[in-house]
Amino acid sequence: MIICDSHVHSEFSSDSSASLDSIIQKAISLGIPKICITDHHDIDFPVNPEDGYDFQLDAPAYIAAMDKLREKYKDKIDIRTGVELGLMNSVAAKAKKFSEDYPDLDFIIGSSHLVRGLDPYYPSYYNGRTEVEGIRDYFESILENVSLIDDYDVYGHLDYVVRYCPSGEKIFKMSDYKDIFEQIFRIIIPKGKGIEINTGSLYKNMSYAHPHMDILKLYKDMGGEIITVGSDAHKPEFLCYDFETYARDALTSLGYKYYCTFKNRKPEFNPL
Repeated sequence: MIICDSHVHSEFSSDSSASLDSIIQKAISLGIPKICITDHHDIDFPVNPEDGYDFQLDAPAYIAAMDKLREKYKDKIDIRTGVELGLMNSVAAKAKKFSEDYPDLDFIIGSSHLVRGLDPYYPSYYNGRTEVEGIRDYFESILENVSLIDDYDVYGHLDYVVRYCPSGEKIFKMSDYKDIFEQIFRIIIPKGKGIEINTGSLYKNMSYAHPHMDILKLYKDMGGEIITVGSDAHKPEFLCYDFETYARDALTSLGYKYYCTFKNRKPEFNPL
């Protein structure tokens, strides 16, 4: 049994209205013994005038609410406090300060939602370039980030950009980007940084979870061992989505024997 969902969003993220209580009650009903909430904090994220999302976390209020929640449910579930920290090379110093200001966090997911201020979620991201060029630029931005920033534990949804490609997932071919991923993994693996398997794409009409199986395989082949499992749920009904089917099968088929949870920014290895 996969015992923890390590990527979950609540009302403290701009793009979620799920109360912390509703998430925890759902987790308890699923029988998982621990959960990590990882609300968004995207430093310098431009406010979108269409939806008003700004992804700036009120960290003191969030941590205080999590402390109360942990006390409330202490006899029922192990609640851990995390953040999904948006990374860009331009925010390296601010990311470092954030992690230093909040040393009691259990877990930090580093994620790329912007490439030099542009979000691949919007079709305008591809203006003036092909899809392959846009995807490659996204992956090269991750390489820049991991070269400059160490203030995270795993890198989230590595191929997030593919989710919103105009041509869909069929456009992705590992051979087009393997050189970049090899460089990324040469940096993060010796530093003890992990990646996640993120099943959020499966309820967003993709046929595979992030990242693609070829990326998971390369990470393992290069010696990577730290994998977390998260649903990226913004609603309670998506907690632990396809963990016991897709996620377990994907990892075991590649020879992974463990997945990780985090406590006090340290990995715990749990057998699959």
